[in-house]
Amino acid sequence: MKLTIAGCGDAFGSGGRLQTCYHVETAQRAFLIDCGATVMIGLNKLGIDPNTVSTILISHLHGDHYSGLVWWMIHAQHVARRTVPLTVAGPPGIAQRFEAAAEALFPGSTKVTRKFELRFVELQPEVRAEVDGIVVMPREVVHPSGAPSLALRIETDGKVLAFSGDTEWVETLLPTAKGADLLIAECYGYETTVRYHMSWKVIRQNLERLAAKKVLLVHMNSEMLANQEAVDRRGVILAEDGLSVVV
Repeated sequence: MKLTIAGCGDAFGSGGRLQTCYHVETAQRAFLIDCGATVMIGLNKLGIDPNTVSTILISHLHGDHYSGLVWWMIHAQHVARRTVPLTVAGPPGIAQRFEAAAEALFPGSTKVTRKFELRFVELQPEVRAEVDGIVVMPREVVHPSGAPSLALRIETDGKVLAFSGDTEWVETLLPTAKGADLLIAECYGYETTVRYHMSWKVIRQNLERLAAKKVLLVHMNSEMLANQEAVDRRGVILAEDGLSVVV
């Protein structure tokens, strides 16, 4: 399994980084974890054909994590000429939030007949789901977004990926991360912990408890980016756009 970062930045583009989007490729499938507004920029830079992506998993309904679905749809219709089905799985209300964003940004766009099937699946906290052959265990975290914000434990092709989503420290991260081949952990600050987010200080204190084989730090603000060299723990990877991690 190969995870490639199409965007690992925060909502404000700190360090010039694109918004959250992780491309995962296995022998069986390709899917995305989150789909920030800059998704098409990120995929174009990487030379990834969006038509090869069958599934998009969304952790929570903030624009820097889901609003790229709007540009994805427009691109699929008018540029990529997509004909293969696409499944989008996310928190309750994902379909309605997508439609509201699409109509606000491109009025009438959701009324156009598509040449591909677009299917929405709602992920319910603490309810194991199978989406296009991908097993997902969502757990609610603390990050207000108008719907439950989720940490995701993803199992496919014999591998386990864990994603904290955006959240302050919560104990539900422990079963999400335990034994995962890779934990993608939001690490907004270095020493300073901002409400509803985690910092390296907090993650460092809980690394052994998280018990993931590797940890990828993402969603870093300016303070965290300025202190990257101080992160020296074995098994911890600092994310950057374009980086690939094989698990």
